[in-house]
Amino acid sequence: MATHQAAVFLLAINLGLLWLLMAAPLGRRTLKVSQSLRERAEDVWNITRPAGDITVWHPNVIAVSPVDGHPDLIEFAYRHPDRHGRPSRRTMVVDRASMTASGSFACELRVVADSTLDQAFWNGFTERRTVQRTATGSMVTVEQTDTYRGLAFYLFRLFLLRRELAALRDHLEGRRGSTLFRLEQPLWQTLLVILSTLLLWPFFGLTRTGLMMSTFLTLVIVLHELGHMVAYRAFGHPSARMIFVPLLGGIAVGGRPYNSLFEVASCALMGAGVSAFLVPILVAAHETVLGLPHAASAEGPILIFLVILGAFNLLNLLPTFRFDGGQVLRQIFQNQTMLALASFAVTGVVLWAGWRIGLPPQTLVVGLAVFTLLSLIRTTGARPRDELVTMTPAEKLLTGFGYYAALAMHVYAVIYACDRLFA
Repeated sequence: MATHQAAVFLLAINLGLLWLLMAAPLGRRTLKVSQSLRERAEDVWNITRPAGDITVWHPNVIAVSPVDGHPDLIEFAYRHPDRHGRPSRRTMVVDRASMTASGSFACELRVVADSTLDQAFWNGFTERRTVQRTATGSMVTVEQTDTYRGLAFYLFRLFLLRRELAALRDHLEGRRGSTLFRLEQPLWQTLLVILSTLLLWPFFGLTRTGLMMSTFLTLVIVLHELGHMVAYRAFGHPSARMIFVPLLGGIAVGGRPYNSLFEVASCALMGAGVSAFLVPILVAAHETVLGLPHAASAEGPILIFLVILGAFNLLNLLPTFRFDGGQVLRQIFQNQTMLALASFAVTGVVLWAGWRIGLPPQTLVVGLAVFTLLSLIRTTGARPRDELVTMTPAEKLLTGFGYYAALAMHVYAVIYACDRLFA
């Protein structure tokens, strides 16, 4: 299919995936994970009950302590840091802890306080832990019930539960488990990068040129996420990492919650910001290649990479709710009128760039429709317990000029490359 048709098709697929992962109304769901163990139920219960010796095996819990004067309240300290780098803490109330006549143990937990998230995040959340006797030992089951919007967080909690019970099994069997999800490990991430490249290949044609373009797109995605990671590390996220999702792209994950609006804007902007530094380098490389023998065979890949680099980052700079551009503009403009004007201006610049390189009007209309649909995808993110530090006028000015520079550099990249590819 034609390149612009492939781009529109990929955008449509991404639109569907984004809606499914971030906004699909799944309703109230119960996650249930069980693990069969050889140890006695009493022994398993002693290390899995809320006030038990959880810290010796749990991958995230580093301390458990009762709340003075409240025998039904227990405070958990977690390995994951809060916005200030300290261990995050969560207080839970233990409801209906019991032992049945058959020798099974059970309890229910609710979150009543969180040092990181607003309490509204935990409304409706319950957890039930059960340890049952079996002929070969015991069966431990953890159930979590909550209301979900979007498949991403549902799957994330499912992976957490599975890793928790896998860590329990490894501890009881004398093995040392990994602190990473399996998909976060370098080998799995490398395989996902290769898989994504192969899945993108048919969109550009099953030819050598198509493989080159899908490889370039994958490389651009990796560079973009590395830009986010550079910003995370600069703001004190030592455990920042990247998770690659085939077709959808990559996700840079920080090591702690955001502390300020300037941090939110900077981390979002640096994906396209770091890639913008490559634009003058690639343009200079192309100008240099023109003076060499057999320039035609060498300049084509440079220009194609420049188009993909510019187009991908321009899409990410669009002012949609979940894209980088939307996150940056929302931190700069607290006034809704100014935010709307800035959003229309950025959208107009991107549409002008498409018209300037000769995209058909129908393609621009379809692109605008896709952008409008993306703008309608709103998610209810986890609200922090305390408001983030606001941006100073100097920080807003710095962020605004950075956004303008990244937008201008990528517009130039697309126009420069297309004028020479299709001259």
